[in-house]
Amino acid sequence: MQFRAAVLGAPGEALTIETITAAPLQPGEVLVRIGAAGLCHTDLEVIEGQLVYPMPIVLGHEAAGTIAAVGDAVDPRRIGERVVLSWNPHCGHCFYCERGQPILCETYTALGPRAVAFDGTTRLSLRGAPVRTMFYMAAFAEYAIVTAPCAVPIPAEMPLDRACLLGCGGLTGVGAATRIAQIGFGDTVMVIGCGAVGLAALQGARLAGAERIVAVDLDDAKLAIARSVGATEVVNARRDDPVAAVRAITAGRGADCVLEAAGNEAGFRLSAEACRPGGRIVWLGKVGVGQDVAFRWGSLMGEKQITRASYGGAQAARDLPLLARAYLDGKLQLDPLVTRRIRLEDINQGFDDLRAGRAIRSVIVFDAAI
Repeated sequence: MQFRAAVLGAPGEALTIETITAAPLQPGEVLVRIGAAGLCHTDLEVIEGQLVYPMPIVLGHEAAGTIAAVGDAVDPRRIGERVVLSWNPHCGHCFYCERGQPILCETYTALGPRAVAFDGTTRLSLRGAPVRTMFYMAAFAEYAIVTAPCAVPIPAEMPLDRACLLGCGGLTGVGAATRIAQIGFGDTVMVIGCGAVGLAALQGARLAGAERIVAVDLDDAKLAIARSVGATEVVNARRDDPVAAVRAITAGRGADCVLEAAGNEAGFRLSAEACRPGGRIVWLGKVGVGQDVAFRWGSLMGEKQITRASYGGAQAARDLPLLARAYLDGKLQLDPLVTRRIRLEDINQGFDDLRAGRAIRSVIVFDAAI
């Protein structure tokens, strides 16, 4: 079949809207009509050449839609299901999968840099030439082909332009707070960076029982949103010292847990300085894989525990329906994370807004009936 997609031909170039061709579904796969897809900073890293993939490529890994067709060995009754897509297919039987770490699946990590489907082949083409697939999904397109387990059913009443946020930013942030950070009832938590992941982590800390949640950013507008979704204190790091602020409310100790979601060297250093002795640090942001990050050694002492998390300790089949239900029940706020809704043709402007810090999430809406 053929459908429209945003294609990146080379790093630094604008994405172009092309009509691409998809190969037939293989056994165990489903075809998903994309309803909405979020523009994530990881996509921007590929555009800017910080994250290297073969090209041309279709980006996009935060999406929700409706199953339009199924391959052999998939229950045909799944056609019509509303689903959130997970970018973490896994084999289920390798060293890491058997230890409950699907994000480290050996097949997943081996094929990921090649930007191919989970069976190692290329599903998409443009004028006869192969087109690569980011994160086993390629969601900046009208349709996506994924393995059936990566199309996770959600309640039919869940709006797709909010559901898409769960597939990356929402699950990464909430999962880090509830599955990894070991936040206890009454804890003081600091969240550094109030983009989509940080605002999700902040809400995860609230759901986990934190008593005080200190949000840190450089943008007063984002801090206002942070307060609206659960922050008890906000600190603009351009004007005030976040370390002094958190120590002032903890008898000089520091935060019990710090969740870093800014993704820069200053944010990583701050996470270590603001954490109390014996506390926990979870790094969600990232810098270029070859970039050094320097720390004051004393900030790392005091029995602090540091964890890097890529997908919030996610078990997608378990967690995505729970997050969708939390949204529908009013416990998880996603609406404030959507800065604007755009057309596929506006994708380059959307990335300009992300680059400039003008958007938390721009969401491409493909289907008016979302």
